[in-house]
Amino acid sequence: MEAAIFTPVPYMGPAPRGTWPVPTSNFSVEVAERSMATSLAQFELADQLGFDWVTVAEHHFAPMSLTPNPMVMAGALTQRVKNAKIALLGANVPILNPVRVAEEFAMLDTLTSGRVVAGMLRGTSNEYVTYHVNPAESRERFEEALELIVKAWTEPQPFGWQGRYFEYRAISIWPRPVQKPHPPIYMSGSSPESGEFAARNHLKIGFAVTTLPLASNAAAYYRSQATSLYGWTPSATDVLYRLTVHVADTDEQAMDDLVATGANELRAGFALSNRVLDDTVANLGYYGRDVVNQRGRLQPHTLADRIELGQLLAGSPETVLSQIRAIRDSLGCGILDLIFQPVGADKLRKAIELFGTKVLPRMRDL
Repeated sequence: MEAAIFTPVPYMGPAPRGTWPVPTSNFSVEVAERSMATSLAQFELADQLGFDWVTVAEHHFAPMSLTPNPMVMAGALTQRVKNAKIALLGANVPILNPVRVAEEFAMLDTLTSGRVVAGMLRGTSNEYVTYHVNPAESRERFEEALELIVKAWTEPQPFGWQGRYFEYRAISIWPRPVQKPHPPIYMSGSSPESGEFAARNHLKIGFAVTTLPLASNAAAYYRSQATSLYGWTPSATDVLYRLTVHVADTDEQAMDDLVATGANELRAGFALSNRVLDDTVANLGYYGRDVVNQRGRLQPHTLADRIELGQLLAGSPETVLSQIRAIRDSLGCGILDLIFQPVGADKLRKAIELFGTKVLPRMRDL
């Protein structure tokens, strides 16, 4: 198994709560600079410890994430992260210009000598307000955009495109991706429609904001579609799973650290909290309808419940390795995308170091 480290690059200071978009009335440039520097240092440390990937993502209009354009953060990472793959999970392609997405991924793949992982996501309903795109069109826009991006990466001759949502007179991107035929593509595999689409197009899948039982069922469906309908067998590394983690010297210390941060705050590592979901539905009307379906995945649980549901790894290195083994056995995933719980700078750094030195070497043999 492989390990990735993910941080949404959160704003490390006080911010208004209870609404979305979040007002910037008490935004601090100094805090934002420190927040970005801290995340870059965390990624660099993970690279030095041998983590396989570092991961960034796209979110808008809220302090939970300071990467509205993850391509920019990934560009900075190319100068700091020299061994790990740099994964963008992802670009929210239905609200973006797909030709620009193809160009930027190709640039990053060149800067890293072929270490880019391309996450292509539909995004959550609130993200569609950012650029005034109707979320009811998201699946069709996603599928057309993805087809266009892959063709832009692989077609050597200039070509035109006239689709339902995108139209271009001529496309011929420079540079070309280093990886052939193109960087590996991951997409969300939570719904049957997504699983079937990924299987049909030989794509990889990822899971976040979910539980292990839900993800395991969805992954089984994806594999069955791939083998029975499309004649190929996904490997373990075709499935990624994101969850939060905290490692300490002992189980007791790990639990004490988490309790001190507030157990109900463990949801902060996921894409959206219940609070944001509520605010999205209330403020965005029909734009928020799709988000309601996410609620059940984010209900508060005890620490033990969250470990049982596969939403949290917590404990000593030995205990965390045992929890990883259980996830591997249930889901069959080859990559864990880890969000280290913010338990204070010193303990957070130690948790990353413990994972990198005590868990990761043994995890590779699972």
